Amino acid sequence: MTPRAAISRILQQESLNFLLTNRIPRRSLTRFMGWFSRIELPWIRASSIAIWRFLADVDLSDARQTRFRSLHECFTRELKPDARPVDADQKVLVSPCDAIVGAMGQVADGVVLQAKGRPYRLIELLGDDERVRYYANGWYATLRLTAGMYHRFHAPYACRVEQVTYVPGDTWNVNPIALKRVDALYCRNERATISCRLEASDHLITLVPIAAILVASIQLHFLDLLLHLRYRGPNRIACDATLDKGQEMGWFQHGSTIIVFAPSSFSFCPAIHEGARVRMGQPLLRLPG
Repeated sequence: MTPRAAISRILQQESLNFLLTNRIPRRSLTRFMGWFSRIELPWIRASSIAIWRFLADVDLSDARQTRFRSLHECFTRELKPDARPVDADQKVLVSPCDAIVGAMGQVADGVVLQAKGRPYRLIELLGDDERVRYYANGWYATLRLTAGMYHRFHAPYACRVEQVTYVPGDTWNVNPIALKRVDALYCRNERATISCRLEASDHLITLVPIAAILVASIQLHFLDLLLHLRYRGPNRIACDATLDKGQEMGWFQHGSTIIVFAPSSFSFCPAIHEGARVRMGQPLLRLPG
């Protein structure tokens, strides 16, 4: 057994994994990681990137650059042009990020699932009664970014971003082990909701980027601020940003989860199922009609 496989096997023991990644000072460790990852000393940069690549099975073959000034720069790397072809079908809403599809399905009585047997109320996540009514019987897909994935996210369709709502919170791990043990975990963690009005229609799509342990900063190109643990600005931030399909919206400082909500008239594309791996630009949902 290789060293990587041995470590992976140890971390797959649920109780130990949960203890190591949650029963620690989560917010303090997350702030420390935000500082440490930006250190540009060559030996720290090289060793931290090497450890991360060893543990997370990172593929940098499609990165725009191959040399990085810090671990943070490597985490938030850009891709080579055309590394992620975007489906041009105007009836298709594409995945906003590289991810593994977690819980997905239909909103039922204002309730969605974070994992089997772990429901949570949509109002607790979004905090907006009007939005909850809008997504009655609608669809949701939880897209989980692993540590080694590309961490930027993009517009799933040509759209206008109308509002961003920032919700401060905790930084629980969002891996499957924690999702099975912590009720309403997504509703506890720091997050933002991004309201997107699709081009040439009145359909509203909502993206919810969710922070996690070591991952608590969200940068959006159309907002001149960084949403992070120390941000205490307005919860609702008005904006008016027009984006093309596949255009970069922003990035996680390290990667986490995005939940996509769509109206009931949409439907999932055939290749989308729990456990499926998707890349940014691949079909996720079909528009009605």
